Amino acid sequence: MKEKIEEVLDKVRPSLQADGGDVALIDITDEGIVKVELQGACAGCPMSQMTLKMGIEKRLKKEIPEVKEVQAV
Repeated sequence: MKEKIEEVLDKVRPSLQADGGDVALIDITDEGIVKVELQGACAGCPMSQMTLKMGIEKRLKKEIPEVKEVQAV
C-alpha cells in the first residue's frame, strides 16, 4: 500500500511545489490512517488543513479505498 500512496502523493506534489511546499509520507497505520508531514510553505500555511483534507485526503481516498483518514504530524 505504501507504493500506491507514494504514487498518489507524486500526483499531488506538483501543485504543492508550485506554491513552495511539499508533502512527505511518514507512516501508515493498520487502521488505514496515513500520516504525512507538510513541508516548506505548506507547513505554516493557514490553508494547510484544507489542503490536507480537501486535496490530499480526498485524492488518496478516491484512488485507494483502504485509506480512511490523512493526518498531519
